[in-house]
Amino acid sequence: MKKAHNSKGKDKGKASAQYRWALTVFLMAVALSGVLSLASEAMLDGAGVATALLLLAAFIGLGIVFDIIGVSVTAADPKPFHAMAAHKEKGAKEALMLLRNAGRVSSVCNDVVGDICGIVSGATGAVIVTQLQRALNLRSVLISVGVTALVSGLTIGGKALGKTVAISRSTKVVYLAGRILHIFHI
Repeated sequence: MKKAHNSKGKDKGKASAQYRWALTVFLMAVALSGVLSLASEAMLDGAGVATALLLLAAFIGLGIVFDIIGVSVTAADPKPFHAMAAHKEKGAKEALMLLRNAGRVSSVCNDVVGDICGIVSGATGAVIVTQLQRALNLRSVLISVGVTALVSGLTIGGKALGKTVAISRSTKVVYLAGRILHIFHI
């Protein structure tokens, strides 16, 4: 009888932890989205097409990099990192922390950062369309379609290539992420 009661308590605890995690991810997404949108708006205000294109490339690149990290933590084997940690290599403990929390790290990298970068790059693309239409004094749907297609192609193609890199070089990617976290003492 006690075992059944204990398992119900554990199930309740797991459900509660899942709800807390969902709330945490939601709040993280709202905050990060707000910060990136404000930064984008501030940088695009009065900026030319070249600056907007650079910002767009940065958002697409950031989304791809975080997608690579998110996939790598789910694909990497922890064994090399245990050996590195035993030899006190910088970043090994942080890499192990990433691997122990692979589900959450992947969720944050792929879903939170990746999706926000996709949304903000879409908004940046819209600004570029407006700027190009003004510069060319032309209100053509072809400009909008072209920019949208280019943003989509770069994002999807970059992430597809990134996933190949993430899977084939997962140990290197996770170790690099661990080294960066070590530098910032996270």
